[in-house]
Amino acid sequence: MAGSAFDPVFNPTVSPIKDLGPLDRLLPLWIVIAMAVGVAIGKVDPGLKTDLERLRLADVSLPVGIGLIWMMYPILAKVRFGSMGGFAARPKLLGTSLILNWVIGPVVMFALAWIMLPDHPEYRNGLILVGLARCIAMVLVWNMLAHGSEELAALLVALNSIFQILFFSVLGYLFLTVVPDWLGAEETVVDISMWLIARNVLLFLGLPLVAGALTRYVLVRRGGAEWYDGTLAPRLGPIALVGLLYTITVMFVSQGDRIVDSPLDVGRIAIPLTTYFALMFSIAFIITRQLGFSYENTTAVSFTAAGNNFELAIAVAIGVFGVSSGEAFATVVGPLIEVPALVGLVYLSLWWGKKLFTFTAVPTGP
Repeated sequence: MAGSAFDPVFNPTVSPIKDLGPLDRLLPLWIVIAMAVGVAIGKVDPGLKTDLERLRLADVSLPVGIGLIWMMYPILAKVRFGSMGGFAARPKLLGTSLILNWVIGPVVMFALAWIMLPDHPEYRNGLILVGLARCIAMVLVWNMLAHGSEELAALLVALNSIFQILFFSVLGYLFLTVVPDWLGAEETVVDISMWLIARNVLLFLGLPLVAGALTRYVLVRRGGAEWYDGTLAPRLGPIALVGLLYTITVMFVSQGDRIVDSPLDVGRIAIPLTTYFALMFSIAFIITRQLGFSYENTTAVSFTAAGNNFELAIAVAIGVFGVSSGEAFATVVGPLIEVPALVGLVYLSLWWGKKLFTFTAVPTGP
C-alpha cells in the first residue's frame, strides 16, 4: 500500500492507549459520572430543568449550546487548515465519506428502525431523524482520541454541514413519508425548516470554526507554527474533553429523569442505535482500509460515518412533533447510547490500527 504526504501511516510500535493522559484514558468513567451527576441534579432540583429549557439558542438549550461550542473550539483551533487543500483534491476519499454518510448511513438506520421497532412508529421516526443528522460536533472528540486526522475530520464535518442544509429536509420527507407509503405503512407528515438546520450548523459549527481558525492564525504569527503545534495544541485536547463532560451533564439534567422513568423504552431504542454505531463504523473502516487509505484517514472517515448530530435531531423532533412526543424522546435517548458506544469504538479503532496497519515509518513521497 503506497503512502503519500497526506497519508501518514500508523506506527504499531506505539501504544496510543497507554500514551493517553488520565482524563483521556478514564474518559468512560468520567462520562458515566457526568451522566449520573446530571440525572441526580435533575432529580434533586426538578425546577432547574425548566429553567434550562427557557434559555434557548436555535431551538437548543443555551447551556447545551455553550457546551457544544466549548467542546468544538479547542479541537478546531488545533486543525492545520492549510493542509486541508490536499484532502480536497482527493475525490475518492471525500466521495467515499459522502456515500457512507448520505446514502449508506440513512438507509442502515431506516432498516434497523423498521426491523426492530415495528410496533413503535414514533420511536422509529425519531431514530430515522437521528440517521439523517450527520455528526458535526462530538465526532471531532472521538476522532482526536483515536489519533485520526483532525484536518480531514474538520473538512468532512464542514461537508456534512453543507449537505445537511441542502438535503436534510428532502431526505426527511423521503424516509418519513415517501418510503413508508411504498411499504404500505402509515405516512408521517413532516415540515422541516431548512433555516432551522442552517441556523444550528452556523452556530454550533460555524462559530467555533471561525474562532479556531482565527486563534491559529493570530498565535502562529506571534509564536510560530512549531510553538503552536508542539506546545499549545497538545494542551487544547483536555479543554475539549472538559467541555464534553459539561455538555453531557447539562443534557442529562434536562432529560435524565425521563430516561430513568422509562427504562424498557430506553432499552428498545438502544438496541437499533447500538447496532447502527457498530455497523456503520465497521463498514466504513473496512471499506476505507480496502481502498488503501491510511489509519489516520480511515479513522476520520469511520467516525464521521458512525457519529450523528443529536442536537440537530432533537431540535427537529421537538420542532416538528413536539417536546413531549415519542420522536423527541427517541432522539434524547441517542446521546445516552452514543457516548459510551463511540468511546468503545475509539479503543476498537486503536486496536485495529495496530493489527491492520503495519508500516513503521512515515513515507515522504508525493
